[in-house]
Amino acid sequence: MSTVLVIGAGGVSSVCVHKMAMNADIFSDIHLASRTKSKCDAIAASVKERTGVGISTYEIDAEEVPAMVNLIKKVGPSLVVNLALPYQDLPIMDACLEAGVNYLDTANYEPKEEAKFEYKWQWAYHERFKQAGLMALLGSGFDPGVTSVFTMWLKKHKLKTIRQLDILDCNGGDHGQHFATNFNPEINIREVTAPARHWENGEWVETPAMQVMTEFDFAEVGTRNAYLMYHEELESLSKFIPELQRARFWMTFGDAYIKHLTVLQNVGMTSIEPIRYQGKDIIPLQFLAAVLPKPESLGETTKGKTNIGVIATGEALDGSGEKTFYINNICDHEDAYEETGNQAVSYTTGVPAMIGSAMVVQGTWQGAGVFNMEECDPDPFMEMLGAHGLPWNVTELDGPVNF
Repeated sequence: MSTVLVIGAGGVSSVCVHKMAMNADIFSDIHLASRTKSKCDAIAASVKERTGVGISTYEIDAEEVPAMVNLIKKVGPSLVVNLALPYQDLPIMDACLEAGVNYLDTANYEPKEEAKFEYKWQWAYHERFKQAGLMALLGSGFDPGVTSVFTMWLKKHKLKTIRQLDILDCNGGDHGQHFATNFNPEINIREVTAPARHWENGEWVETPAMQVMTEFDFAEVGTRNAYLMYHEELESLSKFIPELQRARFWMTFGDAYIKHLTVLQNVGMTSIEPIRYQGKDIIPLQFLAAVLPKPESLGETTKGKTNIGVIATGEALDGSGEKTFYINNICDHEDAYEETGNQAVSYTTGVPAMIGSAMVVQGTWQGAGVFNMEECDPDPFMEMLGAHGLPWNVTELDGPVNF
């Protein structure tokens, strides 16, 4: 039984904290902090109503390292779970090092002034965490996170080598809004508008954003347009699977989303360059994020399902030649809302954050330093995944995908 401190009070945090409270045998004492304490209080009230578990809440600016250190020392957790914004990863890691506590997040660091997310900044912390005897677990969401674990489970149980990998993320949900994002609008739009990159023959291949598209028939959702994007697990997977010849990430978007996003780009509203307005500098994308619907407000109206998984091709473990496997999860938005008060996009990230936290606090995954999900044994994580709301399915395909 362990004490944990969760930072952030969005939809993912809400799901994670609800699921922690449902596993009081693992998480005996849960603390929640964010810049806006009222959001923490609202989550705590929901958790109390649904589970009967009480949660302590705090106001904190996660970028203020001394304040974070003081809070960590006050709470005394064995793990800090960072579910705040990617910009805040490094100061929270600094605070964990100073306070002497383990660290976990769901998304890698991204500087505010540049739409460029990669692991190099956090990997640079490895020796400091190692010397401190602490563990930092990166990317314990769905993608990254579960998709990485799916891949390594296939490599452990089905494929001796993986030469080709495609990650497919489909949200077939309808929230009834003209335009809204299913997670933090600022982070979502920065990701989507960045150039696409994929790994091929030992190097990165870059293409313009949202220019490469394929159709894929997603079970229980239907045929959707999936667009080639860059996503951070491609960086870690290409590092930890040296034989990987090609790795790509695909995400589905509807025509209405693409139309709205194109207009917003054309008028400059997705820019992260400051502009002067009424004597003040403002960031257009931050202003846009402030006027868009909050992702955590979409749960009640969202219908449909998500379908996220990986397709891997390589040499079969049993020596039977080349084989292709598809491993995926399907999550229902309405079921997720009924259980936690949040839609499935938050649910599919918040549940893995809880499971990764359980892996660390129970000592199932151990180590001193900075680790990605690919470096850990996939089996115990996969066992919990199926038992806590995200069942998975493995299918052998006739051959490699050719899109």
